[in-house]
Amino acid sequence: MEEDYIRLTEEQISTNLARLKGWRLENGKLTRTFIFKDFSEAFGFMTRVALESEKLNHHPEWFNVYNRVRIDLITHDVNGISNYDFKLAERINRIHGDEG
Repeated sequence: MEEDYIRLTEEQISTNLARLKGWRLENGKLTRTFIFKDFSEAFGFMTRVALESEKLNHHPEWFNVYNRVRIDLITHDVNGISNYDFKLAERINRIHGDEG
């Protein structure tokens, strides 16, 4: 949807963050670090996130070392955070087993 690619205001970002478990704003991006039992579990999570990202055509910046996965979300087309970042963050939370 067209309105999903509109840069959100600071107030809109704060409102959305308040209802989104585990995510925070850092360096202009939504960010969260996930910790797993081992590398296989972390990689499986990344694979499931990759499939959801493809469905949305919105892809994370991420970094993985052994059992840790850090995900940063930003909409480069608007040089900021959009609804797409929150949609993907919500899907990532569901994959991880978190509500919200």
